[in-house]
Amino acid sequence: MTVETISVTIDGIAVQVPKGTNIIEAAEQAGIVVPHYCYHPSLPSPAVCRMCLVEVEKAPKLLPACVTQVTDGQVVHVHSEKAKKAREGVLEFLLINHPLDCPICDQSGECELQDFVYQEGQSKTRYTDFAKRYNPVEDFGPDILYVANRCILCTRCVRFMESVAEEPVLEVYERGDRAFIGIDQSQRLDHAWAGNVVDLCPVGSLLSKDFLHKARAWDLDKTASICPGCSQGCNMTIDTRDEAVVRLRPRANLEVNRHFLCDTGRADYRWMNRGDRIEAPLVVEDTRVQATGWEAALARLASLVSEQGPVVVLAGNRVSCESIGWVMRLLADRSVVAAMQVPRGEEVPLAAVPNLALRRERAANLDGAQLLGMRADWVTAMGAVRAADLVIVLDADLSDADAAIVAAARQLVCLGTVADSRLHVARLALPITTMAEEQGVYVNRDQRAQRFLAAKSAPGMARPAWWVASQAWALGAEGRDAPGTASEAFGSLAPFAGLSHRDLGLTGRVLTAVAGEVIR
Repeated sequence: MTVETISVTIDGIAVQVPKGTNIIEAAEQAGIVVPHYCYHPSLPSPAVCRMCLVEVEKAPKLLPACVTQVTDGQVVHVHSEKAKKAREGVLEFLLINHPLDCPICDQSGECELQDFVYQEGQSKTRYTDFAKRYNPVEDFGPDILYVANRCILCTRCVRFMESVAEEPVLEVYERGDRAFIGIDQSQRLDHAWAGNVVDLCPVGSLLSKDFLHKARAWDLDKTASICPGCSQGCNMTIDTRDEAVVRLRPRANLEVNRHFLCDTGRADYRWMNRGDRIEAPLVVEDTRVQATGWEAALARLASLVSEQGPVVVLAGNRVSCESIGWVMRLLADRSVVAAMQVPRGEEVPLAAVPNLALRRERAANLDGAQLLGMRADWVTAMGAVRAADLVIVLDADLSDADAAIVAAARQLVCLGTVADSRLHVARLALPITTMAEEQGVYVNRDQRAQRFLAAKSAPGMARPAWWVASQAWALGAEGRDAPGTASEAFGSLAPFAGLSHRDLGLTGRVLTAVAGEVIR
């Protein structure tokens, strides 16, 4: 399908954009930022903040860039004297009642009001009194606080709940300079996707209780990642401070999750900071468990997998394609029954966004596991444990019943992040990294392969599971070379042959060939 494009000139830069594009988006393609507050690409545009006023040649007055579509041959001036003067006036009005509490505001350093006042504002104001008319903090819901004094009434939160979540619990009350965002006393902002209003808020008016006063923006390291919570594969950013994960936020991907992340996903990070980690390979020697180096541990692993007999692989729901693929390659000469652990839950869609939901299958890489040979369901795999000569537990969080069955296995190897005392009979316990400590790929339910990056350092001697498996595989025969990077490990697997992490970019790539059907 051919997309009709038109030519527009913005601040002297000519660009070709699809017909129907608004001035804000056209300017972005020209590398020019039009200041704005109420506009958001995933929300309806009401043009209420008037911050995005620009000068369009032949137009009788300044026009709001968020709702004005470009026309062929149009000439736009974003930084003309008239447009800058109008934005200065908007900012002066916004700051009349806005408290200058930046030192204690969680949004400081990420605040669009700060940014645009610095970029566009005046050096002084004609007002000397800063009124604080409202109660300091209102409790909107389980994780949401509202600070009315900071609110600039962009109405993003109202529009999200009304038009996207389709649960209109927020509204603008009163009028003029007395207006504020309110919620009915009989209601709570407890929608499964309500946390997005905090991300949408351009100032520090809507706050997350969970993140409150944990860190300043300039103390955080931000890393592109993929939510491991379900098979949707939402793109997210992991924020860390001093090697601890303190916040998860959505990362834009219009093909997967647009700009949103469910509350279940954003709250699921504490396991990334667990302190009871395995930090060195543990080997059983004459009924004694002792720590050893990787050389001895890998030699023992290679010896165990070289024996004959059936093998069962039990993988956790957060294991990457690289780790699954190389464990399966390590066992290529043996009869293998392999399954991924898939917790189930209620499916919770985001009403107005097609194909976006917290999925019933709470496993980020279920489709990737299927592609790589894990075609058995969990019940079948557990039933095969008693007849297996070797069981490999790959970072799975076993129930008590499952752990009792696995503990009775003839030979047991655990590749895990934390020690499981119920599996003390394991011949080997090898420390591996979590997805927050390694690079890897998940394949979501739409067959989109998406990469995640390492957000923090691995503890002790922990290594990615793909590294452990590939090193043991290389010891199995002369002439074998283990991959040196996660990208090489990914590209060497049959379903992804020829692809690298760079090919996937940071928004992923839909795989053209799909083998088998996914067990859901």
